[in-house]
Amino acid sequence: MKYGLELVVVAVLIIFAAIFLVQNAAIQANLGEDEEAWGGADGSAAEIIEESGYEPWFDPIWEPPSGEIESLFFSLQAAIGAIIIGYFFGYYRGKKAAE
Repeated sequence: MKYGLELVVVAVLIIFAAIFLVQNAAIQANLGEDEEAWGGADGSAAEIIEESGYEPWFDPIWEPPSGEIESLFFSLQAAIGAIIIGYFFGYYRGKKAAE
């Protein structure tokens, strides 16, 4: 078989994904409606900071109207950074190949 290793890797990935999805469904079933199992560190850190009584020094000039727009800006920032990094890697690799 020419693609034996690739098929084994794909099978392992599918099995892993299935196990993860089943476990995730079981965890989510035991939680309440407003609770999340995979909340992340940002939410926990914000709660700890708010509980300590910290008050920010200044308010933001502009806040995005929704979380979707905030995610859009974050994704756009990541894409621009990846383009810049990719350009420089390509530039130096092309420069080295030309020599």
